Amino acid sequence: MVREAGADRVGVTTAAPLDRARAAIESRIAAGQADGMQFTFRNPERSTTPTMSVPGARSIIVAARSYFCDGEVSAAAVVPARVARYARSDHYEPLRDALRTAAARLKRDGHRATVFADDNSIVDREVAWRAGLGWYGKNANLLLEGLGSWFVLGCVVTTAELATTEREVEDGCGACRRCIDACPTGAIVEPGVVDARKCLAWLVQKPGTFEVSFRDALGTRIYGCDDCQEVCPPTRRGAIDRTRGDERASVDALELLAAPDAEVLRIADSWYVADRDPRWVRRNALLVVGNAGVRNDEVVSLLARYISGDDALLAEHARWAASKLGIGSLVYDELVP
Repeated sequence: MVREAGADRVGVTTAAPLDRARAAIESRIAAGQADGMQFTFRNPERSTTPTMSVPGARSIIVAARSYFCDGEVSAAAVVPARVARYARSDHYEPLRDALRTAAARLKRDGHRATVFADDNSIVDREVAWRAGLGWYGKNANLLLEGLGSWFVLGCVVTTAELATTEREVEDGCGACRRCIDACPTGAIVEPGVVDARKCLAWLVQKPGTFEVSFRDALGTRIYGCDDCQEVCPPTRRGAIDRTRGDERASVDALELLAAPDAEVLRIADSWYVADRDPRWVRRNALLVVGNAGVRNDEVVSLLARYISGDDALLAEHARWAASKLGIGSLVYDELVP
């Protein structure tokens, strides 16, 4: 039923506590590797105890839907800022729709059933692992058997007792370490362990000053990082293309820097932006400008505007960009009355 409604893989497991995941989360937090991330790290007991979200829960249906799309960076952008595949369009809503079909059926049969997708209430990767959908790769992503990791996951937690699909999927990584070697910041510190303090996908979301030592590595990414998946052999072989034509593989960094707050947040509508504060998007855009190598009058003018602005954090990132581009003198000339 869920497959027919649009999911690519479906499994079922019990609603027993996710003890393995809780131990891993608490270990990462204790080691400082969570770096203030919230989501399922916010309340490990809740996110690994399904019955805290659905009292009396006995089973979990878990589903995966591909988000792979093969969009191109916009040729119209003066300074293209790359968007990771999972954030180019909303793939969670079609997955929720598929899960809602199962939840509706369960409710008609008299059971409680709640859909969770992109939700901090449950560690869906661990649910999918326990339900036999795949194995954990060295990059800590769940790799679906025969398909790889370009997937969003979601669950239906229910009081119904369902037959499970639980099994242990054989590790398909073997001796391969391409994801570890490809990580631009060395964030995969050991197989299956990602240190958020080094992970670009987290650093672009984290509020505050962007760590200086990782600014070059950011390159022209504005949101997310796909590098560890791009090089993964099972993921490359098994991709299910969901290209729809409305994906944004990139946005224009200069547009983000020139736009008013409301427009910045509209462009970043589907991204996680801390406190929905557009300054974090602009901070990232300034670093993209510094790394992109474009040195035209518009770049000079925008950097001068931010350097002379009243936001000290953005001014510092603008100075870094000007220095990286080697146009500091031009920018400061712009500031002279």
